[in-house]
Amino acid sequence: MSDDALISLLIVDDHPVVRDGLRGMFESAPGFTVLGEASNGVEALERAAALDPDVILMDLRMPGGGGVDAIKELTRRGARAKVLVLTTYDTDSDTLPAIEAGATGYLLKDAPRDELFTAVRAAAEGRTVLSPAVASRLVSAVRSPNTPGNEPLSTREREVLALVAKGTSNREIARELFISEATVKTHLTHLYTKLGVNDRAAAVATAYERGILG
Repeated sequence: MSDDALISLLIVDDHPVVRDGLRGMFESAPGFTVLGEASNGVEALERAAALDPDVILMDLRMPGGGGVDAIKELTRRGARAKVLVLTTYDTDSDTLPAIEAGATGYLLKDAPRDELFTAVRAAAEGRTVLSPAVASRLVSAVRSPNTPGNEPLSTREREVLALVAKGTSNREIARELFISEATVKTHLTHLYTKLGVNDRAAAVATAYERGILG
């Protein structure tokens, strides 16, 4: 996006005062244009389809349709707009679902206006934007998830893990399971992600801890 291109916005919030404030702020700043507003997630989907904005400023908790569901649906539809969550809340229960649903960034409503302008420009370019408070929470949540192992391991991933626990090398695992070494590595990558670990030792330890390996 070139510097002289206007970044078009859709503002989604259930409070008219907040929408008015944001509209006034962006319309008085060079480089932005506000195409429209919506008061809930359902309306946001209709307006986004009609207006095709560059960036959607999305509140999360709104009567008549929340932000996370709207973000999921925008992602499913392959919408061009980048979603920047702008909310009062920075709790894990809000942050993670919004990011997982496809939000490009997450800012709190008390962010200084310059930070907000910078964030919208970054979001328009597809860069991830997280307020410092949210970023630290997100990192903590990813490092020590509250509800790990939601995604079960496949039968083949369990077989690979059981052999890893016996100290079997990738080459030997490939031979024993009649698959290629590259496939073994793929299974390992997937099960590392599901277990939230980075190496074989941690995968085995976590699997015993969770009762996946008996």
